[in-house]
Amino acid sequence: MTKLIVGLGNPGRAYAANRHNIGFICLRHFARALAIKFDRKKGLARIGTGAVAGSKVVLARPQTYMNNSGQSVSRLVRKFAVNPKDLLVIHDDLDLPLAKIRVSSGSGSGGHKGISSIIQELGTREFTRIRVGIGRPANPNPTEDDIIAYVLSDFTPQEKQAINQIIPRVTEAILCLLAEGLEPAMNKYNQGI
Repeated sequence: MTKLIVGLGNPGRAYAANRHNIGFICLRHFARALAIKFDRKKGLARIGTGAVAGSKVVLARPQTYMNNSGQSVSRLVRKFAVNPKDLLVIHDDLDLPLAKIRVSSGSGSGGHKGISSIIQELGTREFTRIRVGIGRPANPNPTEDDIIAYVLSDFTPQEKQAINQIIPRVTEAILCLLAEGLEPAMNKYNQGI
């Protein structure tokens, strides 16, 4: 049984440290912790494979740009015959406080265009997510342009300190999901929000 773990972000150096790329950043940390290399291109993504907690895992960073993430994820789901319930997506969340994480399954997109694209392409929302809080712009009434500028900008040095502490926790949450399942992971990692 193959598990597909997808980190969302935008490809290219210009976006590498953006708030919107926290999915890529967290997945890279997870891959390094397990000595998995992103050494192939498949399904419009850079992928790496390995085994964790008795399951084959495919790690993927879609190269489609965020808003079209579903194109890559749907191809990978078909290619590796993954049940959507065995799909885990890691992504940024404006509505969570900075450096808080939330494990969930089956919820809507919450306005996240990458998640909207995945739901649309797969025809289901029944997959697991780890949402990583990036906070919101300082402006109390941000426009759509303000939000876009915010998610496509880099973390401030202070934010980076907080984010650097949560990245290993995301790795722990992924390992917990793989070894113990959704409920234990939610109980353990959704505290204090």
